[in-house]
Amino acid sequence: MATIYDYSVKKRNGEMELLDRYKNQVVLIVNTASKCGFTSQFKELQELYEKYKEQGLSVIGFPCDQFLKQEFDSNEEIMEFCQVNYGVSFPMYAKVDVKGKKADPLFKFLTSEKKGLLKSDVQWNFTKFLIDRNGRVQKRFSPQTKPNKIESDILQLLGE
Repeated sequence: MATIYDYSVKKRNGEMELLDRYKNQVVLIVNTASKCGFTSQFKELQELYEKYKEQGLSVIGFPCDQFLKQEFDSNEEIMEFCQVNYGVSFPMYAKVDVKGKKADPLFKFLTSEKKGLLKSDVQWNFTKFLIDRNGRVQKRFSPQTKPNKIESDILQLLGE
């Protein structure tokens, strides 16, 4: 059975990194955008990360510019925006496509595992995928679902 550990993703510096570095952790994967109506969710994502990282939670962001061009051009601009405005210290990877023919293989996998309500494709920025300690997708949350509303789901996977 496939898991997120079977995938490599591009870091901001262009190097590839295997997601097996997150083995035995609960992971919240989010496609992000810096100029979106949901951008303020960075604050709650950072709060969750700080609150539970010692218990094994990792939040990882994947900037995406597929929805109304709501992302900066460069990975450096994206990270600077996130750090300056929201204090983001969780890992942010290189900008990716999350849907369509050029979708990153990780997002093809995520959406095939948890399709959501209507379509398998990610429909907007700040779609969230909650991954258990074995690398399996457990839940998918809509962009409208605020990060603090999924805290109980995170705690359940952390074994709290």
